[in-house]
Amino acid sequence: MAKPTSRLDRRQFLLTAGALALLPIVFPRHSLAQEPKRIRWPDLIPEGLEYGEIIGDGEKDYAADVWIPEFDENGTALNLELDNKLISMAGYVLPLEVTSEGATSFVLVPFVGACIHVPPPPPNQLVFVNPRKPWGNGNLWDPVLVTGQLSANARRTEVAEVGYQIDDASVEIFQRY
Repeated sequence: MAKPTSRLDRRQFLLTAGALALLPIVFPRHSLAQEPKRIRWPDLIPEGLEYGEIIGDGEKDYAADVWIPEFDENGTALNLELDNKLISMAGYVLPLEVTSEGATSFVLVPFVGACIHVPPPPPNQLVFVNPRKPWGNGNLWDPVLVTGQLSANARRTEVAEVGYQIDDASVEIFQRY
């Protein structure tokens, strides 16, 4: 059996190794990864829990002229089946931090005006988003499609309690089918 030490074999090896080393540059990790799972807002609620059961009572803060909702364990229950999954979902942008280039963080909300004109939805219906690059395309009335790794990470923002988070998210204008 011949040894694979000929000049041609070494050259082929080096070319192949070089091509493999370039794969992450030519095909970024997101293109080599699995396809994101397309989810809808009800998917954020744990299975077996009806949407009508997550809406809670609340009280009016007359000094601040805002409604302060109170959510029980149904409104804060998160769908842990989606934790650390690559997902894609549509919603609307509620900017939190904004620069001249656009929103550097925002809450993805299920409907226009959520948290601004009406009381916020339950935490399990809100997603905190850190976009890959500032989002400044479109306006607040345009639906967006956010893609990234979803984490069940409850937190409080200045506008609402949020149940989920996506860091390094890809954001684009949502195109209906």
